[in-house]
Amino acid sequence: MPVAQSRITSLTLTLLAGIVLSACSSKPEPELKKGEKAIDVAAVVRQKMPASVKDREAWAQAIAKTFASQKLAPTEENVCSVLAVAQQESNYQADPAVPGLNKIAWQEIDRRAEKMHIPVFLVHTALKIKSPNGKSYSERLDSVKTEKQLSAIFDDFIGMVPMGQKLFGSLNPVHTGGPMQVSIAFAEQHTDGYPWKIDGTVRQEVFSLRGGLWFGTYHLLNYPANYSVPLYRFADFNAGWYASRNAAFQNAVSKATGVKLALDGDLIRYDSDEAGTTELAVRRLSSQLAMSDDDIHRQLKKGDTLAFEESDLYKQVFRIADKKAGKTLPREVLPGIQLESPKITRNLTTAWFAKRVDDRRASCMARR
Repeated sequence: MPVAQSRITSLTLTLLAGIVLSACSSKPEPELKKGEKAIDVAAVVRQKMPASVKDREAWAQAIAKTFASQKLAPTEENVCSVLAVAQQESNYQADPAVPGLNKIAWQEIDRRAEKMHIPVFLVHTALKIKSPNGKSYSERLDSVKTEKQLSAIFDDFIGMVPMGQKLFGSLNPVHTGGPMQVSIAFAEQHTDGYPWKIDGTVRQEVFSLRGGLWFGTYHLLNYPANYSVPLYRFADFNAGWYASRNAAFQNAVSKATGVKLALDGDLIRYDSDEAGTTELAVRRLSSQLAMSDDDIHRQLKKGDTLAFEESDLYKQVFRIADKKAGKTLPREVLPGIQLESPKITRNLTTAWFAKRVDDRRASCMARR
């Protein structure tokens, strides 16, 4: 929170300003919803996790410290939400094995080579040199089982081999990791408050049990949202913060304008300055909204924050859409996104993911 600071250089006033700034910027203690009661996080984790998980104590301590450091409400629902995502994503494994990962890795390398117009045989020859652990990159790729191992191979390849820099620049192509399969880019942007010392990189920390749980829990629970049930947070975990609320807004825009929109939760284009389909549809309402294109764009940019719900654009679009529909439209909708990843071999969607995780959460809460 911004704090006005005096230009007077008095040490006392400087210290006072620092104290005020610290107090204003710190996150308040978590509030429990009506009917909720605080629980012992570590004890509930031990109780809820299957006995077959050998390192339950490590999970219990990591999740307890995560809740405390992030000041999350210590409730059974929140703990079960974290465990449900971890079960869905990794079956409670800190570094889960991925079937066929070696083939996926080779395909990615070949794809990059073709994109850069580098002969594939030349790349494969370069990968036969020894890596820092004594084995060739080819040998390590052939035997790779987990994303942590693959990420380490790419880190070495990018850092040690000139062709690695040419193929991948400084960007490791492994984008998620850990027991909750959290985005590494997300983790790198949300390190404030991390309670453990990071000896290596944030990327490496994501692949640890504690790091994967801390950043994954942050992505799942550590943002304010007015959802009626956890289901929509699970969708957001997969599709991005506020995707479920934004999909509902897109649905309202579609109802108000008659323009069919993909309910993907993306209100603006992030790959271009040009207006996307949702923004173009909203512009059709500009006269009713009494807003210019710039006004519309400026307010749509708030779509990754809770504040968007208080914007004139959000309120007026729903007012128009509700009136046209003759009823109150939903303010939360599961995004209609097809899941795409080399690791996914079935026809899956964000809605499928959210419902699957929610079933696991319900089972966790029923377990005594």
